[in-house]
Amino acid sequence: MKWITRSHVHVDRVACPWLIKHFVDSKAEFLFVPASQVMEKAKILGATPFDVGGKAQPFDHHDNLCTFEALIERYGLNSPALKLMAQIVHGADIAETSDKHKVSDGLEALAVGYSLLFPDDLENLEVQFTLYDALYAWCRLQTQSPR
Repeated sequence: MKWITRSHVHVDRVACPWLIKHFVDSKAEFLFVPASQVMEKAKILGATPFDVGGKAQPFDHHDNLCTFEALIERYGLNSPALKLMAQIVHGADIAETSDKHKVSDGLEALAVGYSLLFPDDLENLEVQFTLYDALYAWCRLQTQSPR
């Protein structure tokens, strides 16, 4: 399945592909285009849009959820480790949250650093997936979740 989103990835647009690849579709392909072209290109390419600024329901921010949380909800992914990870991603992605997890600011800082080091979106995903693998392993340890 093809998925499409805005170029210049940041927290949610890295966390979502990681989640999709690990829990939804291991063969998923990700495409990145300028924000103004996402919906048009999605139709042309038969790709599923996500994190497009409220235009890609159900795979977008809604009901105070970031896209990562919306995907977890949509696909019924209920592991305690993913729920903890969702709290962290939410805090890193939605700046105005008052109940930010203590790890969220670190994830946000790393996302900015990775964007500076790897401006190509696909390369950025490739290198950041290891970071998200490590974060997920830590969340599993914190919640004593087997998966």
